[in-house]
Amino acid sequence: MAQPEYKSDIEIAREANMRPVIDMAKERFGIPAQHLDPYGHYKAKLSLDHVATLPDRPNAKLILVTAMTPTAAGEGKTTTTVGLGDGLNRIGKNASICLREPSLGPCFGMKGGAAGGGYAQVVPMEEINLHFTGDFHAIGTANNLLSALIDNHIYWGHEPALDLRRVTWRRVVDMNDRALRSIVTSLGGVANGFPKEAGFDITVASEVMAIFCLATSIEDLNARLAKIVVGQTRDRKPVYASDLKADGPMTALLKDAIKPNLVQTLENNPAFVHGGPFANIAHGCNSVIATKTAMKLSDYVVTEAGFGADLGAEKFFDIKCRKAGLTPHAAVVVATARALKMHGEVKKEDLANENLDALQKGLDNLSRHVSNVKGFGVPAVVAINRFVTDSDAEINMIRDRCAEQGVEAIDCTHWANGGAGTEELAHKVVELADSNDGSSFKHLYEDDMPLWDKIETIAQKIYGASEIVADQKIRTQIRDLENEGAGKFPICVAKTQYSFSTDPNLKNAPSDHVVQIKEVRLANGAEFLVVVCGDIMTMPGLPRVPAAHDIKVDEKGNITGLF
Repeated sequence: MAQPEYKSDIEIAREANMRPVIDMAKERFGIPAQHLDPYGHYKAKLSLDHVATLPDRPNAKLILVTAMTPTAAGEGKTTTTVGLGDGLNRIGKNASICLREPSLGPCFGMKGGAAGGGYAQVVPMEEINLHFTGDFHAIGTANNLLSALIDNHIYWGHEPALDLRRVTWRRVVDMNDRALRSIVTSLGGVANGFPKEAGFDITVASEVMAIFCLATSIEDLNARLAKIVVGQTRDRKPVYASDLKADGPMTALLKDAIKPNLVQTLENNPAFVHGGPFANIAHGCNSVIATKTAMKLSDYVVTEAGFGADLGAEKFFDIKCRKAGLTPHAAVVVATARALKMHGEVKKEDLANENLDALQKGLDNLSRHVSNVKGFGVPAVVAINRFVTDSDAEINMIRDRCAEQGVEAIDCTHWANGGAGTEELAHKVVELADSNDGSSFKHLYEDDMPLWDKIETIAQKIYGASEIVADQKIRTQIRDLENEGAGKFPICVAKTQYSFSTDPNLKNAPSDHVVQIKEVRLANGAEFLVVVCGDIMTMPGLPRVPAAHDIKVDEKGNITGLF
């Protein structure tokens, strides 16, 4: 395979021949200009009033793109989502893609942006990765307005009287800042309030983000915000955001952000980019509003869920699909030979060399993810995101291993060739989706299963763990939450994305490990239970050499170093 001329993602994005988003929306979907709120020439928000008038498309097919366990070698899940969307349109299908919005934390940290890569990108790439339409700022401000109202409520001694020791609501900022994980607020004397311990999460981990992504309307958004539990009184009664009259002003801050964002791929195909929780510390899916809008406008909708299938796909199936009444028709599991060799204990600097023994070992990781996805009753295909250094023998080994599981593995070159590099994958996805009426789809656990058993089911069936363990205090908290009405909630596990276990250094497909529950958080408005396992942080830190060091603005005002 000939090696293409190398250009950076940002260079490719700048060469894009973008269409005005108003024109694309009218020609592709018949949406009149008055129903779009443009943010410049190439980004727009779609009116919810117009979305409400669109008829349902009963035969629309929903396709999930997920992946093997991520490594430093990269897997390219978002790139594959974009490439597959372009590939479907190239073979004559009416397809849209739905992505999450990038967080500034990874952009300036280690992971980089989330607009795809190579010739499978959504554009305008720089604007999508930096600020976009301001949705994250609105979410962070709404979250922190609630924090200000909590402190003000305590300061003036309003009823119900919050117990300072039992305030659970945290502030957020859309940046990796470890110094803010644990703080003390209201220092400086009587005029500044009552000093108390507090902390920050990254914006994507906020319950406001989860609510934003699960809400189906402005009314539903307001109702969910009202149900947020911010803490307890001294006699352990819950205090809600509605008790502080916070839900109204929070909704006001989010009324424009909740409208889905429409942009385009490099090949001028529609992309809805809206919401952006991480799957390692949140539920990892784009907004329900964006997904349902796309399914009213397109025959095939391709969406992604964060990190590996053990996190993103499980939460997509068990939280998003359950809450939104969605039925997936096919799943694509993304893998690379490089990442599989890394799970086979090859060092990053040696990944360009053929190593069939390591690949054979690392394929256990992919096999478990494929089995897990199929366990939900969703037909799957493996997309091999091919690198120029991959040998034919390595590709054939991946294909053979997948064939043993009754799954086809397809060689894809979308990074270098755009939609043309995913046409074979697109045909297979259409075959799987069109032959599936959705009746085989099932959740991992039932609503009525006890909370502890739900957590244990995820750990054993998805992660391959032998058991879950927790201190008695946490066990009592889980029992109390069940008795207080949260028993039917699904589970959102927060754990490392780098392993099936809670140890990020335990690669491949470990079995019989123990999952330790460190903390439980009630997301009452989002209607799920966050179970924090291992040493995962809901506020990440920057690496030793953050990506921010290389990001600059040149003399012409162009951003450099962003990827």
